[in-house]
Amino acid sequence: MRKVFIIGCLSLISLVVLSQKKVTKVVKKAPIKTTAKAVVNPTPIQAPLKLWYDVPAQYFEESLVLGNGQQGATVFGGISTDKIYLNDLTLWSGEPVNANMSPNAYKNLPAVREALAEKNYKKAQSLVKKLQGKFSESYAPLGTLLLEFNDDPFVSDYYRELDIDQAIAKVKTESYTNTIEREYLVSNPDKVFVIHLKSKKPGALGFTVRFESLLLHTTSASNNFLQANGIAPVKAEPNYVEKKRNAIIFDKKRGTRFTAYIQIKTNSGKITNTDSSLSLANATEATIYISMATSFNGYDKDPAKQGLNQTTIAQTQLTKAVSLGWDEIKKRHVKDYQTYFNRVALKLEGDPSPNLPTNERLKRYAKGESDPYLETLYFQFGRYLLISSSRTPGVPANLQGIWNHYLQPPWSSNYTMNINAEENYWLAENTNLTEMHQPFLQFLNNLSTTGKITAKTFYNMPGWVSHHNSDIWAMSNPVGNFGEGDPSWANWPMGGTWASAHLWEHYLFTQDAQFLKQKAYPIMRGAAEFCLAWLIKDSAGKLITSPSTSPENGFITFTGVKGNTLFGGTADLSMIRELFLDVIAAQKILKNDSAFATSITTALNNLHPYQVGKAGNLQEWYYDWADSEPKHRHQSHLYGLYPGTHVTLEKTPLIANAAKKTLEIKGDETTGWSKGWRINLWARLKDGEHAYKMYRELLKFVPPDETKENYTKMGGTYPNLLDAHPPFQIDGNFGGAAAVAEMLVQSNAEYIELLPAIPKAWQSGTVKGLKARGNYEIDMTWRKGQVTNLKIKSSTNPTASVLMNGKTQTVKTVK
Repeated sequence: MRKVFIIGCLSLISLVVLSQKKVTKVVKKAPIKTTAKAVVNPTPIQAPLKLWYDVPAQYFEESLVLGNGQQGATVFGGISTDKIYLNDLTLWSGEPVNANMSPNAYKNLPAVREALAEKNYKKAQSLVKKLQGKFSESYAPLGTLLLEFNDDPFVSDYYRELDIDQAIAKVKTESYTNTIEREYLVSNPDKVFVIHLKSKKPGALGFTVRFESLLLHTTSASNNFLQANGIAPVKAEPNYVEKKRNAIIFDKKRGTRFTAYIQIKTNSGKITNTDSSLSLANATEATIYISMATSFNGYDKDPAKQGLNQTTIAQTQLTKAVSLGWDEIKKRHVKDYQTYFNRVALKLEGDPSPNLPTNERLKRYAKGESDPYLETLYFQFGRYLLISSSRTPGVPANLQGIWNHYLQPPWSSNYTMNINAEENYWLAENTNLTEMHQPFLQFLNNLSTTGKITAKTFYNMPGWVSHHNSDIWAMSNPVGNFGEGDPSWANWPMGGTWASAHLWEHYLFTQDAQFLKQKAYPIMRGAAEFCLAWLIKDSAGKLITSPSTSPENGFITFTGVKGNTLFGGTADLSMIRELFLDVIAAQKILKNDSAFATSITTALNNLHPYQVGKAGNLQEWYYDWADSEPKHRHQSHLYGLYPGTHVTLEKTPLIANAAKKTLEIKGDETTGWSKGWRINLWARLKDGEHAYKMYRELLKFVPPDETKENYTKMGGTYPNLLDAHPPFQIDGNFGGAAAVAEMLVQSNAEYIELLPAIPKAWQSGTVKGLKARGNYEIDMTWRKGQVTNLKIKSSTNPTASVLMNGKTQTVKTVK
């Protein structure tokens, strides 16, 4: 349906929709080969991938998000006024953390352990609060750009899209007198946000540019430049903390600085300015350049006293961009972006679906209709988001990726290390975006540095440790504001243990031995060193953790005591087991730390084993206690199945089937990120139908938060395809995208398995560019659930062992 917008009038008249080129799906039939051993390039044909709408965005959850891995723009595409949120991934509240914030905290640990030994869980839960430090800082919004248009307000046609093949957003408005086209991109090569506008009618383009910010800031305009300078708060309390008078504190002498330069360039028309705005009139074509920079200079550098010169950086970026011009910037941007995005293509065969606006596709899909295009779009949108939010050295994508407009964002938009920060990177290796993994891997080096102090001061232990939350300053301490936090999340000490697995995974996928030796292993070793010291013996002589929690969940003892602090939690031991296995495997390659490897092997063999409960489930607690919430969103004790690799149907069937029973008890209705995790778990259980069922549920339409229309507390997908936790958290997008790859290809040190969890809905298709452990790249076509064409690339291995079509085969690779 075409929409007519009469701005300033009382009526909204519906007409016929703006014509949009229909996406045509072309299928290239590949010859069927029974052995699937031949090296054949299937050349998958993927339809153009676009999110599109016939109305402007009213809410954030309808907007289009752009980013270059550091700077982000959220485009609403309004008609009379276009609102655009601006972000920089390095703009946070706070300053370098004092890791030595509680030098005598460790003295409280023996009392906690003594209470647990006496099985006085309430006392232990009270005492463990003495092992808490400060809260993390918050990711800050840079500002809002407002474009106020002078064009004919009687708009008869409207179209808005995000082209994820090129990482460009577009808006087209048609009135009775003119057509205006806008294009938006955030360039990584040139570090600028650029908007290009063009009027069909000569001399009819006009607008005013303004800048606003929730941060302490000033604006000035002169000589066709608009400049904004500001500072982030020196403190921003988490949004969930009871509101206090000093929840947000600004200090002009402290905190991270930011600068934004805005310039309009045009070959025609007149540019004027006031103290706080730029205006253009009587133009036909124009480009707006927005350059942003902050003074952040590393997690351990004071951004006010040791910071970068953000003004000079922003000015230099702007000057260079203006000299290049729109056409060259766009060309360089597309080439850079497609270097990564085009590595993977996916074509799922199935009944064609109507070419509807994306929000309408979601609603149609929620009714049970087939839409392989939408399923592919969501997968590739996850890859688009990672490229767009994770290209800043040492600063990974956060809870909202890079896009936040709140001064106190949900959960501080920080790094939540008990699942969310890690889930952001599950798709990095298997969907061929290994470079986007680097910011997180580099961040772990920062975290291990502060974590050494935390391990010493909070526990008197060697090695390094990290807890529930972190931030750009690599904060590693237990959170809770020195005794105010619930131990179920505040005192969880396995953040470093979990995250270290990413280092080993990066090695497995890349086979980069230099990275393993110089960067990965020292961090892995430090995390394992802490775990080795953290373990104590239980009454049976087995090694357990004490104190222990299972993230954000609680137990009910046999006598009815409710709590969350105990000893020997399954989640802890699962993560320690995975880390120890990784360290041992690394030493088989490096052979430079044999004594430590021996001690790790001894401890591994003496860990308290997994236990199967009376319901056939995998026990979450040391004893077969009930859960406070049986359908709790976290399933941390299933870590060994996924993202861990040591629990498998083939090698540990008893434990794997107990994990399956746990998932059945929990049910499928859960939050967005949790759905993403459970899809991967079902894929590892080789249950493609259940994985697909939950993938469809992950794509359940959720209206924008502010509408509260049919609002539920369970996860799904907003109109702009961002994950609804709710509210918005990006980890569901990343987990869901990773799960698609996991359904198509799984791998371990021994072999690659093709189509391990393929559902009936995806019985035929083509994929190009997925990665497997061992440094393999997979191109394949399948028909009726059987691989028919296969090509495996590898720069390091001449052959690959592949399980496909029910048989294990040796396949020659190509470089």
